Amino acid sequence: MQEIFTGLPWWVKWIAVPVIALVVFGGLIASVVGFVIGLLFKVLVFVALVGGLIYVVRKFTSSSSSRSDW
Repeated sequence: MQEIFTGLPWWVKWIAVPVIALVVFGGLIASVVGFVIGLLFKVLVFVALVGGLIYVVRKFTSSSSSRSDW
């Protein structure tokens, strides 16, 4: 691979090749990034819902146990 890029100008190595790679694999890269962002969002929603459920359950169980103490 090194021998292929040895005789080429710098702009081919650092501009043309990455642009061609983005054009060819752009859709794939965008779909992977979208999938990862969607997955992270779903994980955050799951954590928030479970945390809210735990908070509500502890709130009601502590209030019901304090009522039984009366």
